[in-house]
Amino acid sequence: MSQTNEALLDAPLCKIALEDGTVVTGTAVGYRGETGGELCFNTSMTGYQEIFTDPSYHGQIMMMTYPHIGNYGTSDQDMEASTPMVSGVVVRAFSHRFSNQHTEQSLDQFMKAHKLVGISGVDTRALVLHIREKGVMNAVISSIDLDDASLVEKAKGWESMDGLELASRVTTAKAYDFATGSGPRVAVYDFGVKQNILRSFKSRGCSVRVFKSDTPLSEVKEWNPDGIFFSNGPGDPRAMPDAIAMVKEAMKSGIPLFGICLGHQLLALAAGLEVYKMFVGHRGANHPVQNLVTRRVEVSTQNHGFAVDRDSIQPDVAEVTHVNLNDNTLEGIRFKKCCAFSVQYHPEASPGPHDSHYLFDEFMQDIEAERGVKAVNEVSSDMIYAGR
Repeated sequence: MSQTNEALLDAPLCKIALEDGTVVTGTAVGYRGETGGELCFNTSMTGYQEIFTDPSYHGQIMMMTYPHIGNYGTSDQDMEASTPMVSGVVVRAFSHRFSNQHTEQSLDQFMKAHKLVGISGVDTRALVLHIREKGVMNAVISSIDLDDASLVEKAKGWESMDGLELASRVTTAKAYDFATGSGPRVAVYDFGVKQNILRSFKSRGCSVRVFKSDTPLSEVKEWNPDGIFFSNGPGDPRAMPDAIAMVKEAMKSGIPLFGICLGHQLLALAAGLEVYKMFVGHRGANHPVQNLVTRRVEVSTQNHGFAVDRDSIQPDVAEVTHVNLNDNTLEGIRFKKCCAFSVQYHPEASPGPHDSHYLFDEFMQDIEAERGVKAVNEVSSDMIYAGR
């Protein structure tokens, strides 16, 4: 009997229940247990390990729309954090067999080692269509409690992502140096930063120091940074008043600023713009974004459930630089009263296309223009993508 068939025969029943009463039965994969969170979906065809370890997904159940997951195993070089950040995994077909010369272990072994609960055999196409019609909602996955009514009640009682602050749960415990180079000194506020963002700065010759999310700006300025970066991260940015106040202070400092995802939203809130929770959100490596300055269209990597309200932007505060061509939502802004810009999507693209790597170079140019520091541009896109 094949390894795959043996694994399927050994897999116990598992259920996923949504707070609206929807219950789907499948088979357990990964760690046997129970978990819950906001159920969302990602349309990427590859990169499941980077997705599962992205701190921006902390507390969310990740459903992959691509049907076959696990076929190339897992490896240390594909980690975006030290451990998985999703609370659970939902797939159509889980592959116990894998083929990849860089693989260290199967996805099933990886999930068991990190106590990550998953369910396979789910009609993910139908469940995605359900979410797109009803909106994202909380869910519970369990291989130990198979009572439908019990699971639905648990899903209803799970904490809502709306108004939830999560960055403090994923930030570094203390400041550390990620890289030392001959280029600009970049201070990174870690709200849940991905490793490939840090590698993107390192590959450009930057000295990079990562700071805890609640670090006072005065302490960061003691390091004498040439630029400050506000990272991606999980949760509702509107529930972070201290971070918003810190970003507002940074916008008056004269130091060039750059924000991605949650950092983008914090910059917007600090400037008086509005942020709202999206009905479904954008998650995938195939979203078209237009740069309104160059008129070029970029294929982008997305991961966010909150967005900046485009109608709240005043002409004297900021200008829109990027928009999503799927739904015309705001994807990037440049601020008028300080040297700062931000984007909603992920230019480091891990996983994903390389169309937007130039944004890191724009930040280097801002630093050179504002601070007189010559940027060292030694970037290798292969090195960034592979994580080496």
